[in-house]
Amino acid sequence: MERSLRGIGMTSQRTRDRLIQQLRAQGITNEWVLAVLGQVPRHLFVDEALAGRAYENTALPIGHGQTISQPYVVARMTEVIIGDTKPNKILEIGTGCGYQTAVLARFANRIFSVERIAPLSINARERLWTLGVDNVHLKHGDGNEGWVEYAPYDGIMVTAAPTEIPETLLHQLASDGRMVVPVGDRDRQKLLLITRSGRYFSEQVIDNVVFVPMLSGVK
Repeated sequence: MERSLRGIGMTSQRTRDRLIQQLRAQGITNEWVLAVLGQVPRHLFVDEALAGRAYENTALPIGHGQTISQPYVVARMTEVIIGDTKPNKILEIGTGCGYQTAVLARFANRIFSVERIAPLSINARERLWTLGVDNVHLKHGDGNEGWVEYAPYDGIMVTAAPTEIPETLLHQLASDGRMVVPVGDRDRQKLLLITRSGRYFSEQVIDNVVFVPMLSGVK
């Protein structure tokens, strides 16, 4: 990981600041979230050939049919899952390249992240180590199963779209916990906030989104 954490040219702080201005104009209001997105070096989480596009407000391919999420979506999901508190434990389903994981690590005491594609998990581990992120636990596994050993979680973030909310993940959400999950098929998805109170769950639509589908198994 030889590329600069600070970046030059199209990965410079000035370029990052322009992205933050765009996010603010799109309605991201949590200044802590905006500050973190301005600090985490997104260009380290994409292939070097795409580094010059890292601070565009768009999703980019990361290989294996997966993408790094649009910065607006990362910011929106982050501000929704943290609410007005600092969660102790967050479960992330879909580590991908590790960018969203690195962002979440600034807002919770511990992150538990599950990725079904082994090379992505391995590369994410290397990137997070390079950045000195030491409060993240990674697992190569089926995200539909969650990570039951460390449940319950104050927050669960799902970064791929199931056609319906996995019941297994609902059971791993703590009382008063928050789950952010895109639900739907390839043509129509809604980003949902699920909140739990005891045995009861409530649902709120946050936005229209487009995510890769959530699949079963590992590879």
